[in-house]
Amino acid sequence: MWTQRIKTGLVTTTAAAALLLLAACGPSPSPTGTSSAPPTSSTPSASAPATSSPPSATATPSPSASVTSAAPAAPALCKAASLSAATDATGGGAAGSIYEKLILTNSGTAPCILEGFAGVSLTADANGEPIGEPATRETTTPVTKIELAPGKSAWAEIRYTQAGNYGDCTKAPAAGFRIYPPNDTASFFIPEPHDACSNAGIKLLTITAFQAV
Repeated sequence: MWTQRIKTGLVTTTAAAALLLLAACGPSPSPTGTSSAPPTSSTPSASAPATSSPPSATATPSPSASVTSAAPAAPALCKAASLSAATDATGGGAAGSIYEKLILTNSGTAPCILEGFAGVSLTADANGEPIGEPATRETTTPVTKIELAPGKSAWAEIRYTQAGNYGDCTKAPAAGFRIYPPNDTASFFIPEPHDACSNAGIKLLTITAFQAV
């Protein structure tokens, strides 16, 4: 009977030892509530450099276009079409000569410029050709630029020397003066009878530059 108990106890002891050995060799249980994964170190991501937006192009304000009124046009030259002509013989005479004023008046509606010498000749009639030599320019009077407003006048002096003063003059009757304003090819006829010399070389007329009245 004791032998039986010893065998039973031995078997029990042997079984218990085997179980302990198996438990020691097996994997140890991981503790509950803990994560087996190692903590990952969070590497800070390289933040992209902040790109500053280019400064907005500010439009440089262009200087405001100044409104300028057009400069008034300079007056044109006086022409026969906008002039009237007359003579004034009250200047008298001396030593066989007659002095008179040639007066040109602006009969137009706009100012014009009169400057220089008129062309003057004795002529047979209103439509006739000049007789003899044209007037010689008397340069002792300076040339000036005269702006004639509408209705205003300027004058030059004509000197007529009597044809009888020249013994070699071939006389021819003239009905008046042919007048050309400065820088113009159109002309006026002023009736004023005189004797002309039809032969060349005898100068009966002189004319000064125009002066303002």
